[in-house]
Amino acid sequence: MMEGILPVWKPAGWTSHDVVAKVRGILRVKRIGHAGTLDPQVTGVLPLCIGRATRVVEYVQERPKAYEAVLQLGLATDTEDLTGAIISQLDNITIVESEIRRTLASFVGEIMQVPPMYSAVRVEGKRLYELAREGHIIERQARPVTIYRLELLELELGMAHPRIRFSVQCSKGTYIRTLCVDIGKALGVPAVMAELTRTLSGGFTREHCLTMEEIQKLHAAGELESKLLPADSALSHLPSGSVNAATAQYAFQGKRIPLQNIQALQRIDDQSLVCLYRDDGLFLGLFEADKDTGSLKAVKVFTSV
Repeated sequence: MMEGILPVWKPAGWTSHDVVAKVRGILRVKRIGHAGTLDPQVTGVLPLCIGRATRVVEYVQERPKAYEAVLQLGLATDTEDLTGAIISQLDNITIVESEIRRTLASFVGEIMQVPPMYSAVRVEGKRLYELAREGHIIERQARPVTIYRLELLELELGMAHPRIRFSVQCSKGTYIRTLCVDIGKALGVPAVMAELTRTLSGGFTREHCLTMEEIQKLHAAGELESKLLPADSALSHLPSGSVNAATAQYAFQGKRIPLQNIQALQRIDDQSLVCLYRDDGLFLGLFEADKDTGSLKAVKVFTSV
């Protein structure tokens, strides 16, 4: 059975579901999930988890993401990007680079962000975008997100609606559309997200990705399976350790594994997730540390041989 992680470079005009459906049709594999939705107009890294690798989707989604975005000043829309209806406009904005740099720097760290109405956040069983399409605007609670890095890449100031290109690395749940709007508010002008590309997701970058055309060609040539990345390639941020073949049997039998049996185990805290390997390199699965019992207990076992 084909399994592993397939990082895809999502094209503009496709939903994340479209990509999953197309790859499912090419591979004739039902068990495929994506690790983090991208809006249709957004391009970039979309990791697909295939077969048993779908069991790591939640861990891939938790990892930081990175984007390159273009913010346009002087416009505001109901969707916070250029696909929406214009609700505010201010022409001939004058702004200087030093003010922009100072404002961008002020957003680094933990910030509070209100999810946009056109988002997949659920409120009382309904997606916000469903309510927005019905003409409802409801109050949303601000929630914390973290901006790890925010760098200015390019400025186009000599136009009626100046454009700011920046790169950002952020935590799960950060809306770049809303970040653009909030940067505009800090500058005292309306703002909208004009372009967005995701450059990092689940630890994967553009260099790891295949285009839809490449996927079709490689599959037709019988070469696609060799391009799939192992499930544990998305878990490199977690501590790891290894055990001998005899102890590995504990994992297959659902038994706890004593910490003293684990070789090369990195520093862990109680309830740390650990990637465990057999000493020949076979990935056994994800285990949780329990320092009270001095052992690891299985969370997800990936092999039974």
